[in-house]
Amino acid sequence: MLKIAYIGNGKSTNRYHLPFALKNPHVEVKTIYSRNNNSSWEKIEGVHYTNEIEDIFNDPEINLVVVATPSEQHYPWAKKVLLAGKNALVEKPFAETSEQAKELFAIAEEKNLFLQCYQNRRFDSDFLTVQKVIKSDVLGDLVEVEMHYDYFRPEVPENTLAFSQINSYLYGHGCHTIDQVLSFFGEPDDITYDVRQLLGPNRMNDYFDLDLFYGKMKVSVKSSYFRLKERPSFVVYGKKGVFEKVTKDRQEEDLKHFYMPTNADFGLDFPEHYGTLTYMDEQGQYHEEKVVSEVGDYSRIYEGVYQSIVNGADKIVKDHETISQLEILETGIEKMLAKNKQEVE
Repeated sequence: MLKIAYIGNGKSTNRYHLPFALKNPHVEVKTIYSRNNNSSWEKIEGVHYTNEIEDIFNDPEINLVVVATPSEQHYPWAKKVLLAGKNALVEKPFAETSEQAKELFAIAEEKNLFLQCYQNRRFDSDFLTVQKVIKSDVLGDLVEVEMHYDYFRPEVPENTLAFSQINSYLYGHGCHTIDQVLSFFGEPDDITYDVRQLLGPNRMNDYFDLDLFYGKMKVSVKSSYFRLKERPSFVVYGKKGVFEKVTKDRQEEDLKHFYMPTNADFGLDFPEHYGTLTYMDEQGQYHEEKVVSEVGDYSRIYEGVYQSIVNGADKIVKDHETISQLEILETGIEKMLAKNKQEVE
């Protein structure tokens, strides 16, 4: 049994963690800490809510602490958790720098503790469906993959007057899509970066376009706060065909409407959300068909954590993947700032 405590009692904990942790029969949520202990989220019966962190650190029954605080607090809290002798699951972005990540993993190794980044988006329906299509080999050799994660929320960058690396758009959303790329395709041979502050220097980073190269194949990861009409979630081009998945995974949409994973149809795509597969078969015949979406399920992260801590299974998210992702995020911001400096000079 995993007996879990949470550091943080905001949207992250209540929307993206608790509904999936509580669904797992191997999990018991025991304690939730927040500094002021005055969250507006509804309290869960049987859970101890506290503003005393020692209630977590001094409880020998708690064998996993989830860090679900604002991004800039991930590294310091994760370090405190490990030094207190507790296993840790840390929200993304895992840290601000790859050096911080390496330090945390070194502490975990020294103390023989479990430490992992919470990369729930590996279990997005659209991403799982794309993997299914690629593995079927109906597209032939892959040429290009386009991944888009768009919003039309201009008020976010417009109301953010100062630049922050860890709270940049690249860190906040690239941590989803770049992890998906690394988890499926592995380390790229090369990367080109186009990371921008569309409202000007010293403002929020609000746009990115990264191209990751694997031999002759290119994977493009693109995202913007200024897309009134979203681009397709995924477009996969092979030498024999193309697969287009227009809509994103629906788990987040259901959660925003307080439609919980306890419902049998939670997060499920309807036929109008299915992707379209178009290809030429071996006889030169043209085919166009809908592909039934795979079922997304963020609770698979918690099942994986349970299996790793209790049964010694390999981590779902490997340490080197988390470090590599942070190196990519760091480099993207460094190149953006260097370009800004060059333009000023």
